[in-house]
Amino acid sequence: MQKITIHGGQKLSGTITISGAKNSAVALIPASVLCDEQTTIFNVPNISDTDALKEILSYLNAKIVQEKDTMVIDSSNIINKEIPESISKKLRASYYFMGALLGKYKKVSMYFPGGCPIGERPINLHLKAFEMLGAKVTNEGNKYTVEAEELKGTEIYLDFASVGATINIILAAVKATGVTTIENAAKEPEIVNVATFLNNMGAKITGAGTSKIKIKGVKKLHSCVHEVIPDRIEAGTYMIAGALLGENLKIANVIPEHVEALTSKLKDIGVDIKEGTDYFIINKVNKLKSTNIKTLIYPGFPTDLQQPITTLLTQCEGKSKIKETIWENRFLNTEYLNLMGAKIETKNDTAVISGPTPLKGCEVKATDLRAGACLVLAGLIAEGITTITNVEHILRGYDQIIQKLTNVGAKIELN
Repeated sequence: MQKITIHGGQKLSGTITISGAKNSAVALIPASVLCDEQTTIFNVPNISDTDALKEILSYLNAKIVQEKDTMVIDSSNIINKEIPESISKKLRASYYFMGALLGKYKKVSMYFPGGCPIGERPINLHLKAFEMLGAKVTNEGNKYTVEAEELKGTEIYLDFASVGATINIILAAVKATGVTTIENAAKEPEIVNVATFLNNMGAKITGAGTSKIKIKGVKKLHSCVHEVIPDRIEAGTYMIAGALLGENLKIANVIPEHVEALTSKLKDIGVDIKEGTDYFIINKVNKLKSTNIKTLIYPGFPTDLQQPITTLLTQCEGKSKIKETIWENRFLNTEYLNLMGAKIETKNDTAVISGPTPLKGCEVKATDLRAGACLVLAGLIAEGITTITNVEHILRGYDQIIQKLTNVGAKIELN
């Protein structure tokens, strides 16, 4: 069992370059299935989630060549067969193969996907949309089979602006007959990135990034070259690290508009942050003000940064309040922060953080990906040594996190 060990209290100075977005790459890789030729994707993050998706592609007989952050995928000889639970359960995003294989072959059979235990994560919105496109959904236990004689464009209204459902509908609809309209679509930058990828192949998608997306079905998708956008959650995590320990810490390869909700909060509490065209420079300050945060769908404050910023709020003067509106089980990190010396009370969807409190290193457990990031940040500022277990969660979503932090002065190792 691997562990991360951190010797706290080290200043962070230098440059951290942000990798490709996990939440974009994990959709782009399954989307490549829709191509009838070969796709090339640049800036793919080196994380275990992308490794798991490559495993599924290989199982389906796709040919994959990867060199550093470039992935070339040949989907021309894919065999559409049942995706077993042993590989689908490795990550939540395996469900994108549902939309992609249904869109290309009009049939998909696979087991319910895995992912972090941050709350109920049903796929009913996805399945309902597939049915509206003309598919029949059957399930036996944990296995779902979705098939259609023909997929026909229709109007779909999402009860919740789900990123996963929005992308899966797009994947299923790009080769459907006629026009599909998604109302109350999610607006995240990752959706725009996926739509651009498909349009580069010859799809006809408009409105990505707005609440109304239109997809006009096409018969064939051709070869293309595409780049994964920078990871706004990784950027946000290191921006928070800079607020805690930065000494002219530069966060490079960022799209500032993608992290505006975080930047605004950091400025509100008094963080010294300077914004460039594609970077931030951040310095620690001695006195930070408390604040209130409510997680919302994009462009609101992202739920994926709620846990990381909790560490920063333990160092703010007064009481800060977090209201989590997306996932009902996203305060598992607070137990371990309290173990390190934080004063956090949680009730239902709200956490109240009283600060500032010094943190002391001890052994803690990463219960999910962003909880793990929260504890890494806590370890960086804690007195003494922090040991984090269950680090496979962290490695799922942060490309070269140990190396990146070591390069700017942290004493952190994976062992």
